[in-house]
Order: sequence, then structure tokens, then C-alpha cells
Amino acid sequence: MKAGISSGPVTGDAPEVVCVGETMVLFAPVDPEPLERAGSIGVHTAGAESNVAMYLAGLGHRVSWVSRLGDDPFGQRVLRDVTAAGVSTSLVELDASAPTGFFFKDPGPHGTDVFYYRRGSAASLMTARMLAPVFASPPLVVHLSGITPALSPSCDEMMDRVFAEFAGTATLVSFDVNFRPGLWSPREAGPRLRELAQRADVVFAGLDEARRLWGTRTPGELRQLLPQPTALVVKDGANGATAFEEAGEVFVRSLRVEVSEPVGAGDAFAAGWLSGLLRDLLPAQRLRLGHLLAGVAMGSTADYQSPPPPDLVSAALEASETAWEEGPAAWGDGWVWPRSPAPRWEADGWVDMS
Repeated sequence: MKAGISSGPVTGDAPEVVCVGETMVLFAPVDPEPLERAGSIGVHTAGAESNVAMYLAGLGHRVSWVSRLGDDPFGQRVLRDVTAAGVSTSLVELDASAPTGFFFKDPGPHGTDVFYYRRGSAASLMTARMLAPVFASPPLVVHLSGITPALSPSCDEMMDRVFAEFAGTATLVSFDVNFRPGLWSPREAGPRLRELAQRADVVFAGLDEARRLWGTRTPGELRQLLPQPTALVVKDGANGATAFEEAGEVFVRSLRVEVSEPVGAGDAFAAGWLSGLLRDLLPAQRLRLGHLLAGVAMGSTADYQSPPPPDLVSAALEASETAWEEGPAAWGDGWVWPRSPAPRWEADGWVDMS
């Protein structure tokens, strides 16, 4: 990694991590069933970068989220939820003339379809101007995703500014490819996302999206295509994840989990891996922490679930390889996967629904 990335926290109350990107309101069936048959619909806050921010905050890190929201009920809900999760939202702008985007999840037997309503949203008007305070007081990590450059020309230009600003500095730029076919085609997205990934310090990519974007079939082929990042983390669904770092290549199997709905698990994984980096964990432990958070995320139709308690995290990191593959029940203390509904926010904070 860049020199100094794991050397300790930033001083004072400044954030360790700044996450930049769009967040919308999500409507999803309370039970994992198709929308056309759903009896109840849950309303949640959902966005790749804010998901990462919320998980990191839940793990005890100081995190800030930068974005734009409509000054409307949806925007107020998003702002409330992200703030209540412990994330600083002081750099979020509210726009009375542009709406907050929203979308629907439609779970089915062969996967989840997603329907977006975000055209002309406040987030699509993000510019590099919003990031002046971040440039003036750099964090340890800035986290971005491949969703942002597809939103608008100004958002795309903002991405370039972030990479240029932190090139050659101690601030690590983390980039999740996060290809969204509803925003642009593989032909449009492939070259641009590869360019951005090559400029990042840490890259997260799914093997399935890499195959669709660039035709790579294995983690090794993807590493050959993206040799520049100091760390490349390749996720392969239920099989596991491979990390390519300066010390070499590491693979850790995924945990066996009962999946309610997989969308949002990639954000949880990225947060877990980044938390491991900030804690200076070993490469395999970073992957374990990513898998652990992803497993929790897949237990709900919401994009965000409260992270597991610290003692479960410690048990996961310290488990033998055999115990790891057997799952929480083998880690001692009678651990089982959390299966509560997504947490509900009330006036005094998050409420445990178990």
C-alpha cells in the first residue's frame, strides 16, 4: 500500500474514510418474493458508497459521506438514516430543485431485478466543487465506485479530479467497479471503468462483471488486465474472493449462508476489507472480514444490515481454516447467522428488530 496507509489514524475527529457517491431510497418486499406478489414493501436507504460508509461506521471507524440529495421527504430520510448509522453527513448538499432518486428490488427465483428512477436526480449534479474540504484535509482513504461516472458528465469529471488530486499522496483511493447495465452498456462502460481502475490504489471487482466488461475469465486474467492497482480484490460469489497484493495472491472461501437477497453484499464486502486494511490485518483476515459482512448483508432484502458484534468479528478472524469454512456455529459461543429483519430507525436511533 502507499506509505503510511496503515501507520495509524488521522488526528483529531477527522474522518479516516470519505465515501463519495449517490444514494437513493429503496422499496423492496419485506419477504424475498417478487414485487407482483409482495404483500408488504419495506422502505430503506440504499447506495453503494453510503452502504460502505455505514458498515465502516458500524465497525468503529470515523467516516464521512459526500453526496447530493433532493430537499424532499426521500432526501430527508436518506440523510437521517445515514447520519443515524454514525456517518458524518456534513458535506451532503440538499437541492430544492432536483429530486432524490429511488428504486425497486424485485427478487425472483433466478436473481433480483432492479428498477431505477433517478433521471435528473440531485446526485447527478455532483461536481468536484463539493470535495474542496476533502482535498484540504485528506483522509486515509477515499472510496468511489463505477456508478458515479455514469450518472452525468459533471460526475464523470469529478472522478477524474479525485484521482488527480490524490495521485502520489498518502491518501489511498479505493474503487469498486460496480458496473450497472441500467446506466450504460458494457461497450460504453468497459474502457472508462478500466481506465479508472488502473488509476486506483485498491480495486474491488466481481468476476462476473469483469467477464461482461472485459472478457476475463479468471482472477489471474483480470490481474493481467489491471496490473497497476496495489491491491486488486476479485469476488467470485459463493466460491470466494482472491486478493492480489504486493505480498502475493491470497484466496479465501466464502461462507455458506442462507441468501435472502444478494444486492448490497458487495458493498458490505468492500467495507469489511477496507476495515481490515485500516486495522492492519493480514491479507487473509481482510478477506474474511469482507465475507463476514457480506454474509450478514445477504440475510436481508435491505441494502444495509447492522454489522456483527465485535466478539463475532474476533471469532471469525481467529478461527482455524476448517472452522472458518464450517461457519459461525464452529467458532464457539453458539454463534449463528443473524436473521433479524433490517433495523428500523426511530427518533432515538436504530432499533434491533430481533
